[in-house]
Amino acid sequence: MDAISVIRTKRDRGELSPEQIDWVIDAYTRGEVADEQMSALAMAILLNGMNRTEIARWTAAMIASGERMDFSSLSRPTADKHSTGGVGDKITLPLAPLVAACGAAVPQLSGRGLGHTGGTLDKLESIPGWRALLSNEEMLNVLDTTGAVICAAGDGLAPADKKLYALRDVTGTVEAIPLIASSIMSKKIAEGTGSLVLDVKVGSGAFMKNIADARELASTMVGLGTDHGVRTVALLTDMSTPLGLTAGNALEVRESVEVLAGGGPADVVELTVALAREMLDAAGIKDADPAKALADGSAMDVWRRMIAAQGGDPDATLPVAREQHVVTAPSSGVLTRLDAYGVGVAAWRLGAGRARKEDPVQAGAGVELHAKPGDTVTAGQPLLTLHTDTPEKFDYALKSLDGAYDIAAEGTAYEPTPVVLERIA
Repeated sequence: MDAISVIRTKRDRGELSPEQIDWVIDAYTRGEVADEQMSALAMAILLNGMNRTEIARWTAAMIASGERMDFSSLSRPTADKHSTGGVGDKITLPLAPLVAACGAAVPQLSGRGLGHTGGTLDKLESIPGWRALLSNEEMLNVLDTTGAVICAAGDGLAPADKKLYALRDVTGTVEAIPLIASSIMSKKIAEGTGSLVLDVKVGSGAFMKNIADARELASTMVGLGTDHGVRTVALLTDMSTPLGLTAGNALEVRESVEVLAGGGPADVVELTVALAREMLDAAGIKDADPAKALADGSAMDVWRRMIAAQGGDPDATLPVAREQHVVTAPSSGVLTRLDAYGVGVAAWRLGAGRARKEDPVQAGAGVELHAKPGDTVTAGQPLLTLHTDTPEKFDYALKSLDGAYDIAAEGTAYEPTPVVLERIA
């Protein structure tokens, strides 16, 4: 086989054969198919799609490109969670220790930022000393001793996805439903978790802009997980407005610690607890109360042990950007819209994300929100604070915020969108 014939098949809206899929994934993993060729194929998949048979085979080929992990030696049932990516989506940080505090083991393999959405590993690496790269033995040891681990997938776990994941970020193909589903599920199935809860974001700040696409993605992933013996449930959750009051790396770590301390923004707490309940139910743990574990400090205890076990200092001062710029409200009234995509792009442009797969990120960069939709604001009050080490980026970031928020007359009624929109099992 050759890469050009595979590209042409999908370019011309054909169905890739099992042999073509197996070959191209294996050849790309080995370096026989070049990045520019896989980029062309990824774009063809984005534009022309894949049917369920193709997606299933693509996922199986990604799994077969590497090893499978085994957590059967653990005394606890395993439960994992994956988010399709959003703005201010720091949920994994408080969620993993919270679920562990309630009795499950959480083997959380996470990724880096994709486009305007933040990456869990980028956030945690703002904690001095914290390590994302663990060997399989180290990962199992942290999981066994603390109940939770958040780390990067090892080189041996779905290596085809590791290459393709970075390529999608810089070629405009992140949003392809077949590639999203296969990327997520190949890693999660190969990881060996017993149950999985998917947080599929919907809205301007998500890759799925409408409920129909989000439902298609969620159903595809639930089907893939179920077919491979992993109990899988999905929640469709709102991403029209940023989650919480921060979008960035160290900024979101700080907010996550506030949640673990029993505080934090209401929407972050609500979604964290909702996902924790789904994970515990999927793992067969029926008598634990995640809200109580947040309130009594047991989740915070797990967080501190987990961070320390991966070389981090849970008491360290988090990085702060050298420069700030305050965006003020242009008029008085009710903030009725704060666009997640605009905020996410601003944080990305300030240095919280990357434009190329090899780019570094700034730990302190991002956007801090001083109001959320439904809040009353007065002219001149701070609405957003932009953080960066490179102030020349302010103008570029501010352009993404043009038209990103609406302020209506005082007394205007505001109807909030629910955090959780649907459940798919």
